[in-house]
Amino acid sequence: MAKCSVCGKGAYFGIKVSHSHRRSNKMWKPNIKSVRCKVNGANKRLYVCTSCLRSGKVERA
Repeated sequence: MAKCSVCGKGAYFGIKVSHSHRRSNKMWKPNIKSVRCKVNGANKRLYVCTSCLRSGKVERA
C-alpha cells in the first residue's frame, strides 16, 4: 500500500458496524496520487496525498 512521501499518511484499519450491529473489518485508504515534483532541483515522481497537494507542501514540476 502506498504512503504519502510528505506526511506519511497511509491506510488505517477499524471495525465497520452495521445497523443490526454486525461487525466486520474495514480499511480506510488515503487519496494518494503519483505526482512529478521538484526535489533538490531535479524532477522526481512521488506518491503524495491530496491534502498535501492542496495545502501547497509540494512544489509540482
